[in-house]
Amino acid sequence: MDGVYALILAGGRGTRFWPLSRRNNPKQCIELGGERPLLAQTVSRLQKLVPIERILIGTGVEMEDAVRRILPDLPKENVLVEPWGRNTSPCIGWGAVEVGRRDSSAVLVVCPSDHVVADEDGLIEAIKSGVLAARSTNHIVTLGIEPTRPETGFGYLELGPVAGTWGNHEVSSVARFVEKPNPETAQRYLDGGTHLWNAGMFVFTVGSIRDAYRSHLPRSAEALERIARDGSAIASEWGNLDATSIDYGIMERERHILTIRLNVGWSDVGTWTAAGETMPKIPGGRGVADEVFQRDSKDCVVHAPGKAVALLGLDGIVVVDTPDAILVMHADRSQQVGDLVRTIEEHGLKDLT
Repeated sequence: MDGVYALILAGGRGTRFWPLSRRNNPKQCIELGGERPLLAQTVSRLQKLVPIERILIGTGVEMEDAVRRILPDLPKENVLVEPWGRNTSPCIGWGAVEVGRRDSSAVLVVCPSDHVVADEDGLIEAIKSGVLAARSTNHIVTLGIEPTRPETGFGYLELGPVAGTWGNHEVSSVARFVEKPNPETAQRYLDGGTHLWNAGMFVFTVGSIRDAYRSHLPRSAEALERIARDGSAIASEWGNLDATSIDYGIMERERHILTIRLNVGWSDVGTWTAAGETMPKIPGGRGVADEVFQRDSKDCVVHAPGKAVALLGLDGIVVVDTPDAILVMHADRSQQVGDLVRTIEEHGLKDLT
């Protein structure tokens, strides 16, 4: 699609996927369930929209080698290596500056690197509609996911009036961004049909996002203008960019935001339990291993490539085997693996994280 670029956010550590995910080889770079790394899947998906020369990756210093190894065909200058992590707003601003150098009228598509999409063609068609809407209105366009459960771990978008139709999709205004709800509120959102999951996917013109930074993050906007004049200033200016998320810094404050409703088999694969849903069926649950034997076991998740695993009398247990560490936990504790990683680091074992 002419005049369109993509920025893939690949800076997170993915601590909830320990022990497979490590600081120099995070979730988006590992082969979950024996599949290609999620980052490689994301790039392949976006190549249905733009050539690889117009795909940029935002990542961290510790992850740079892994990113380049996974994406050997990506131009070297298309990897934006953050001096240190400062949340998503600085990276997206920097990405917009770099795209603006190449084409000041470009449209930028922003996607996380670590999500799974079953209907990739459906997603690409929605992005194309988003590009048309962004160009036509000069508004920021989000891609919202139809909720399938009363999820309390995601932020939501509240739908406003329909703004029009672009491409094959009806586009609505966003009344407001909503923080992660409690269970009762999440159920109400699911039943009401007027809320979508905020998946962190955005489409906007370089000009519109520049204006949004000027309006809502003026300190960042000034730093980005200095970076635009001198690309080598990134190291000295990075600390002048507001260390905040794009959602809090801009999206929740911006008045003119549009959204496209998606139902494309999306998953953020946020925990081992969620990853299990995308893995092959095995005796006693889902996962990857050479052989799995089970007696009286169900709903387990196993990641032990090259190993034989035996499950006896287990219900909802996660087993992850790596050369130097093994994780065994109840599936309902998946959200707390990051806390466990911090405990390991506090014991001086950073080599394990």
